[in-house]
Amino acid sequence: MNYISDILYWISTGLLVPVIVLLIFFFGRSLLLIGNFFGQYLSIRRTASLISKELDSLDSETVLTLAERLPKKNPSVVVTYLNRLLEAKDNAAMRQRLLADFEVEIDKDLSSSKILCKMGPMLGLMGTLIPMGPALVGLSTGDIASMAYNMQVAFATTVVGLFAAAVGFITQQVKQRWYFKDMANLEFVSELLNEK
Repeated sequence: MNYISDILYWISTGLLVPVIVLLIFFFGRSLLLIGNFFGQYLSIRRTASLISKELDSLDSETVLTLAERLPKKNPSVVVTYLNRLLEAKDNAAMRQRLLADFEVEIDKDLSSSKILCKMGPMLGLMGTLIPMGPALVGLSTGDIASMAYNMQVAFATTVVGLFAAAVGFITQQVKQRWYFKDMANLEFVSELLNEK
C-alpha cells in the first residue's frame, strides 16, 4: 500500500511544474483577452448605434439599399456578415449557411473565454492541493521554512487561477450579449430578404 501511495505522491508532485507553467500561460492569455476585449468594445461602440438606427427604419423595400449605408472602414464581424447576407439576397439556402457560419465564428471567439473560465479554477485548485502535501510534511518535521514556501505557492496558484477564470467569465458574459444582439439583427435582415 505504501508503494502505491508513494507512486501517487510522485505523480502529483511531478504535476506541480506543468500546472504552474499552464497557470502562467493562462494569466498571460487573460491579459491578452482583456486587450482584445477592449478593442472589440471600441469597434462595437462605433458601429452598433449606426446599425441599430439603420435597422430600425428598415423594411422589405429598403433592405436592398442597406449595404450602401453600412460603414466601409474597419467593418466589424456583423457588418461583414450583413454585407454577405445582402449579396446572397436571392439565395435562401446561402443566407441560412451564412447565419450558421456566424454562429461558428461566435463560438470560436468565445472559446478563449470559456477555456479560461473552466481551466483557471481547475489549475488553481491543483496548484493549491499539490504543495499542501509537502507543506504538511514540513509542519510535521518542524521545517517551517519549507512549509511557508509551499503555502505561498499554494495561495499564489489559487489567486492566478481565479483571476484567469474571472477574466474569462466576464468577457464571456459580455460577448454573449453582443453576439445575441448581432445574431438577432442578422436574422431580422434575412427575414426581410425572404419577404421581398
